[in-house]
Amino acid sequence: MLSYRHSYHAGNFADVLKHIVQIAIIEYLKKKDKPFTVHDTHGGAGNYLIDSDHMQKTGEYRDGIERLWDKRTEVGVIDQYVKLVKQLNPVGKLREYPGSPSIAASLLREQDRLQCTELHSTDFELLHKRFAGDKRVRVEKLDAWQGIKAMMPPQHRRGMVLIDPSYELERDYRDVLPALQMAMERWATATYAIWYPVLDRNRTEHFVREFIKAEMPDLLRVELCVRPDASGRGMTGSGMLIINPPYTLAQHMAQAMPLLKEHLCDTGGHGMVKRLTGEGA
Repeated sequence: MLSYRHSYHAGNFADVLKHIVQIAIIEYLKKKDKPFTVHDTHGGAGNYLIDSDHMQKTGEYRDGIERLWDKRTEVGVIDQYVKLVKQLNPVGKLREYPGSPSIAASLLREQDRLQCTELHSTDFELLHKRFAGDKRVRVEKLDAWQGIKAMMPPQHRRGMVLIDPSYELERDYRDVLPALQMAMERWATATYAIWYPVLDRNRTEHFVREFIKAEMPDLLRVELCVRPDASGRGMTGSGMLIINPPYTLAQHMAQAMPLLKEHLCDTGGHGMVKRLTGEGA
């Protein structure tokens, strides 16, 4: 049964990292006039109200976006992320947190495209309604991996793919790499950004090693753990594996990591920005 709802976790520390990486990649794509496509495999509802029962029940956003809301760090990728969230909250108060489709759509130009898949009925309806009438955006009620088969390659050669399962099911860990390989066969020129949680360090490292063994041509790892590694304590951190990253991304994230640690991490938290394959590995 499909039960995961991102609305319980929106705006948490994992979203902060994921969306900073997403924004940095899209802004890099915008440096050229040629159009691009963003493909989001797990679109969710698109936007999440801070005062909703789901967000108030967990309060996870308080240890994520809320810690950065009034900060100006002078680090470009962080300040750009906070500025974008504030633009989507024009009243000057954090009332709504944008999911990855809304972030992407807010950055697209007229010639660019966004395509999203979402299988949860309620979230699909919310996402579909949000983008009704926006000709740049296509939303389909499909399983993430079915969506890759059905919607890739897109019209444009340039672009990015965001893959962020919930990992509530063990098979999510097994399914990501084959799905990625299938996607890369269809759309080799895209940048791929795979989000992963840190719940158990051994499982996390096994997950990452599978990508290294698969000989990805250019693989960057960005990870932020807000608490020390400890099995059974829930998600202590999260990371991104980026294939074909913009050449500027590693430097930008290395500049951001000390500030993210300062504002988001408890004692014993840690981060990394590391090339795993490709030049500089």
